[in-house]
Amino acid sequence: MLKRIQNNRELTALMAIIALFALLGVMDSESFSFQTLSMIFGSAQILMLLAMGATLVMLTRNIDVSVGSITGLCAVTLGVLLNSGADLTLACLLTLGTGLLAGLFNGVLVAWLRIPAIVATLGTLGLYRGLMLLMTGGKWIEGLPAGLKSLSAPVLLNVSALGWLVMVLLVAMFWVLSRTAFGRSFYVVGDNLQGARQLGVAVNRVRILAFGINGVMAAIAGIVFASQIGFVPNQTGSGLEMKAIAACVLGGISLLGGTGSLLGAVLGAYFLTQIDSVLVLLRLPAWWNDFIAGLVLLGVLVLDGRLRQALQKNLRRQKYARFLAASPPVQKTSAGHKNPQPKHLTRRLSTGKKSGVM
Repeated sequence: MLKRIQNNRELTALMAIIALFALLGVMDSESFSFQTLSMIFGSAQILMLLAMGATLVMLTRNIDVSVGSITGLCAVTLGVLLNSGADLTLACLLTLGTGLLAGLFNGVLVAWLRIPAIVATLGTLGLYRGLMLLMTGGKWIEGLPAGLKSLSAPVLLNVSALGWLVMVLLVAMFWVLSRTAFGRSFYVVGDNLQGARQLGVAVNRVRILAFGINGVMAAIAGIVFASQIGFVPNQTGSGLEMKAIAACVLGGISLLGGTGSLLGAVLGAYFLTQIDSVLVLLRLPAWWNDFIAGLVLLGVLVLDGRLRQALQKNLRRQKYARFLAASPPVQKTSAGHKNPQPKHLTRRLSTGKKSGVM
C-alpha cells in the first residue's frame, strides 16, 4: 500500500484537487462550476510552465532558484520590445531567446564550471533581477498593445490560445520524457551520474539542456503573465521560483533526482493555485494564502519522508527475510554448542575421527 502511494503521486495530487473542489462545493455550491475550473486553470498556467521546466532540472539532481527572475526579465524584454514598436511575433521570439540564453548560462555554470546549482542560480537570481530593473529604471511597463492581451482571451471551451499552448507543451514533454531515450536520459543522469557516463550519456549536455529548456518555459511564463494582466510590474516573477519547486515536490519530483513525472508536477502547480483561488472564492483574507499553502507543502513533505522511511524499512525486512531463508540450518554438537557447519560436512568429520584420519 505504501509503495503504491509513493509510486502514484500523480493520483494523490489529483485526489487532493478533487477533495478541495468537493470542499468548495459543500461550503459554496454556487462557486463550483466549469467556469471556476477554467478560471483556476488560467491562473495556474504560469506556475504550470515553471513547474514543467523545474521538473527537468530537478530530475538531473539540480535546482534552479533564478527561474522567477528569468520570468521577470523575459516579461520586461517583451514589454520593452513591444513599446519600442517591434512586431508581436518578433518580440515573442526574442523573448524566448532571452529565456533560453539565461537558462543555458545557468547550465554552463553548473555543468562546465562545476558550481553547485543552488549557489550558481542564487547568483544569477540577483543578476537577472538587476538586469530587469536596469532595463526599466525601476518603473512599471504599461501601455502594452491589444494584440498581446488578445492571446489570453478565451477561444475554445473558455480556454485561451496560450492555455492551449500550455496543454500542447505538456503533452509533448510528457511523451518525450516517458517514451524516448532522450527523455529517459534526464532520469538516468539524476539517478546515477557515474552510471550514466558509463552508459555513454552526454551528462553535461543533458544538464545544460535541462537548464536551457527551463529558461524557455520561464520565458513563455513571462509572455503569459504580460498577456494576462496587460502590464509588467517592476517585481514581476518575485517568489515564483519557490512555488515552482513546491509544485514539483507536491507532485512527487524528488529533490534527490531521478524520480517523478511531469504530470505530477503540473497537478501540484494546479493544486497550489487552486488553494489561492478557493480561499478567494470563500472570501477568506488574502494573507491566509501563503500560510495555508506552506502548511500543505510541509504536510506533504512530512508524509513523503515518512513514506520513504517506511518503504526502506520494509525493503530491509524483505531482504533479511530472504537472507535468513537462504542460509543453512544451524546444527548443535553433543555438548549443546551451536555448529554452523552443514550436515554432510559434520558426518564426514565424524567418520574421519573414528577411522584415525584426524
